Amino acid sequence: MAELLRSLQDSQLVARFQRRCGLFPAPDEGPRENGAGPAEGAARAPGLGQLPAANGKGGGGPANGLRRVAAPQAYVQKYIVKNYFYYYLFRFSAALGQEVFYITFLPFTHWNIDPYLSRRLIIIWVLVMYIGQVAKDILKWPRPLSPPVVKLEKRVIDEYGMPSTHAMAATVISFTLLLSTMDRYQYPFALGLLMAVVFSTLVCLSRLYTGMHTVLDVLGGILVTAVLIVLTYPAWTLIDRLDSASPLFPVCVIVVPFFLCYNYPVSDCYSPTRADTTTILAAGAGVTLGFWINHFFQLASAPTEALPVVQNIPPLTANMLVLGLTKFAVGIVLILLVRQLVQNLSLQVLYSCFKVVTRNKEARRRLEIEVPYKFVTYTSVGLCATTFVPMLHRFLGLL
Repeated sequence: MAELLRSLQDSQLVARFQRRCGLFPAPDEGPRENGAGPAEGAARAPGLGQLPAANGKGGGGPANGLRRVAAPQAYVQKYIVKNYFYYYLFRFSAALGQEVFYITFLPFTHWNIDPYLSRRLIIIWVLVMYIGQVAKDILKWPRPLSPPVVKLEKRVIDEYGMPSTHAMAATVISFTLLLSTMDRYQYPFALGLLMAVVFSTLVCLSRLYTGMHTVLDVLGGILVTAVLIVLTYPAWTLIDRLDSASPLFPVCVIVVPFFLCYNYPVSDCYSPTRADTTTILAAGAGVTLGFWINHFFQLASAPTEALPVVQNIPPLTANMLVLGLTKFAVGIVLILLVRQLVQNLSLQVLYSCFKVVTRNKEARRRLEIEVPYKFVTYTSVGLCATTFVPMLHRFLGLL
């Protein structure tokens, strides 16, 4: 068993997959910065290449004695693509596991398909993603070595690898949708299962193609997600009744996620994992709070029948498509405006409280600044998406 795990964690296995798909390192990549030899590659594993945190007021050094990793900006890894079909397929599939997908797909589901399904989907997604993010910084398993692997993404290079949260997100979204809709809508189950498998498989394979995870990372993410879905499935119906909870429920929705974010496991070097985790938990808190407000102030009509409600999927017409895209465009514009406004305001307040120079972007990485501004910003985004956007839709006659 130990030998099998080592083989699944081997970077050569990822490199062979890349070569089979037509992705190769450039034959002559030139000298590395600071005289680094060719064997070191462009991307560094977490903990390498550390620089002392800046000192002094407003210096921007991460809190709790963290040291930040030098970002690989001076050297960009070169590669050769010999099969552009796989290149664009897997680059697109990788985007399906990133923030741009969640900030579009999840609101679209809420505004145009089924808000009750959306709520269940978001809460399960938040739970799974939080466990995956924390597991990364507890296990601290490095990403694949480069070389031999070609790494196509720079933002998450400084994160640890096990488990793959892209694989976890793709698996939980696709199979939560499947399990939640099979008793609510009438459609061929085999078709739904096929779509779930294809979606999650493409995202998982994209993590190997982009060189960001080993096979063991991906399989670990799938396995952890499967276990969490099985364990939580009996309680999914409770999510449908969260909006009728106690008046103290909103306090718990805000306090508990913020506490988890502020007490996120301390890492030896800075990575965007804590910021991403705060974004996810805050968005989930905002959405849950928004549903509670809608019920408490009767801003949204309750379902006429108990869930699940079995119904046919209506055929897609041109009018429905135009209406859906219009609602989506209006909602996204409002969300982006709220995000920018709240982010700027919260940063100004925090910079003033902690005597930080406004132009010092490194200061955003400090615990006492990063967590509060991310949490306030994305809680506002989640609240806006579930409460204020539907109100705007109703005002504009789009409902």
